[in-house]
Amino acid sequence: MNEDDGRARPEPVVVARDRDPAGKPRNSRPRDALGRPLPPGAPGIPTMPDDLNLPPADALTLAQQLLDDGLPFHAHEVLEAAWKAAPADERELWRGLAQLAVGLTHARRGNRTGAARLLSRAAERISGYAHCAPHDIAAADLSTWGRTEATRITERPLSDEAPMPNLTAGDLP
Repeated sequence: MNEDDGRARPEPVVVARDRDPAGKPRNSRPRDALGRPLPPGAPGIPTMPDDLNLPPADALTLAQQLLDDGLPFHAHEVLEAAWKAAPADERELWRGLAQLAVGLTHARRGNRTGAARLLSRAAERISGYAHCAPHDIAAADLSTWGRTEATRITERPLSDEAPMPNLTAGDLP
């Protein structure tokens, strides 16, 4: 009861969150092609599982396919999972790859400032691997692309026709 006027207050609505067996919340809300949340129950693009753990070659193949399909947010999820599972000496490279995909996502959403910052940070991280990147990752090309687009995006939007270069220098199995 409200002490001021004697009327009953409605009970608060408790929304149950989807949780994994350990009790950690999952992000089960549907997403659009650029990763923006949609209303619960709306059709969306399936996201990557929270426990995704792929070998590097498989992560690169899947991320490249998602980028080629115009789904940079989803590619970022794959690259982020690879970053978190990578050995210490590769983590900054994978983190940079994930940031490139997020930068591309922000650019396609129209967030030029966020895109430029992420692309610059990603290019810096990746540049340290330009001459010794594992898994045939095209670090030099990706770092150059990130720097170039970070500068250009402040002047004009990144068009959908300006895809990120291939993640690897060669063909993956």
